Amino acid sequence: MVTVQIVLAVAASKSWELHQMDVHNAFLHGDLHDEVFIRMPPGFSVSTPNMVCKLRKSLYGLKQAPRCWFTKLSHALISYGFQQSCLDHSLFTLHQEGVQLVVLIYVDDLIIACNVSSAIKRFKAYLNECFHMKDLGKLKYFLGIEVARNPTGIFLCQRTPLEQNHHLSLATGALLANPERYRRLVGRLIYLCFTRPELSFSVHTLSQFMQEPRIEHWEAALRVVRFLKGNPGQGILLSRNCDLQLHGWCDSDWASCPLTRRSVTGWLVQLGQSPISWKTKKQQTVSRSSAEAEYRSMATTTCELKWLKGILSNLGITHTKPMIIHCDSQAALHIAKNPVFHERTKHIEVDCHFVRDEVFRHNILSTYVSTTGQLADIFTKALEKPQFESFLGKLGIINLHAPT
Repeated sequence: MVTVQIVLAVAASKSWELHQMDVHNAFLHGDLHDEVFIRMPPGFSVSTPNMVCKLRKSLYGLKQAPRCWFTKLSHALISYGFQQSCLDHSLFTLHQEGVQLVVLIYVDDLIIACNVSSAIKRFKAYLNECFHMKDLGKLKYFLGIEVARNPTGIFLCQRTPLEQNHHLSLATGALLANPERYRRLVGRLIYLCFTRPELSFSVHTLSQFMQEPRIEHWEAALRVVRFLKGNPGQGILLSRNCDLQLHGWCDSDWASCPLTRRSVTGWLVQLGQSPISWKTKKQQTVSRSSAEAEYRSMATTTCELKWLKGILSNLGITHTKPMIIHCDSQAALHIAKNPVFHERTKHIEVDCHFVRDEVFRHNILSTYVSTTGQLADIFTKALEKPQFESFLGKLGIINLHAPT
């Protein structure tokens, strides 16, 4: 889903047209290359008993059907002149005689972005010749996400959070009689995080108790729902005024899990002022110091920045300047710039080498930011209401239906 945000952010910046198409009975178009046999359909009789049917085309329900359909569609796009991205196989790009055409695939839904209207019409006509297509016109609704466009950019919305110093990991209340309700609710909240970055830490915390949810966990989930009901039109704005430069923000909350003492990593990546990637994740190992936890967070953010840089390169956008990482740990910044290993860094040597190599190659520029200005802070811990609300505007989160 991050690739969707990147494409939409670039389209907003470059004023590309955005269209959507749907494929009727997509899986029936796939060519089946494996030998698959099925029983005779009910009501079909043959003279010889124990006969079966051999499939020549894929059907819904076959495990091979999605792969067969995607292969058929990929071949059609490549024949038209598209190149498939190695970083995200659902992304196809075409650069030809001043035309920039981008296609993003999600099963049978296609997002088409282009800088020339006539090129979109020709491409749609080609798809109609290859498959039974439905033209949905300009992109307005995709995978449950409302897409609204105005002169300032593209707004994404899906029709908090936790209180401070919560102790959900240590909850001892009664187990829920019907845990399926909790799991379904958290599953929906996870999907909402696509356009609601401010929910990331809350949903990350709630999703840790899916196996044995307790009363306290259910009440915390309802608290998030009440926050959503109070802000139904909130979402992210992909600004039109964008310099197309990547900025990363990374933070960690050291030893925050009371059960495992593992730290929580949070990062945010912006394209200009538009948020395109964010995540809250518990680190895989226990960090022995806050500097080590911050440095692991920096290494994870560097990986994400490199991947995003590659996706932007597929879209024809090159980065000649270093990508900036904002970190609020002076110790982690010194580790990144110091080529000498010592007792505090020898056990994280792999991460050290990775980040340092990117710094020395001038792919990454690490800079210090104060804790009060660290945007990734909202992804690692529950904040006070004034600080939480002040971060929303800085993250590019607005309420489309709020009075002006």
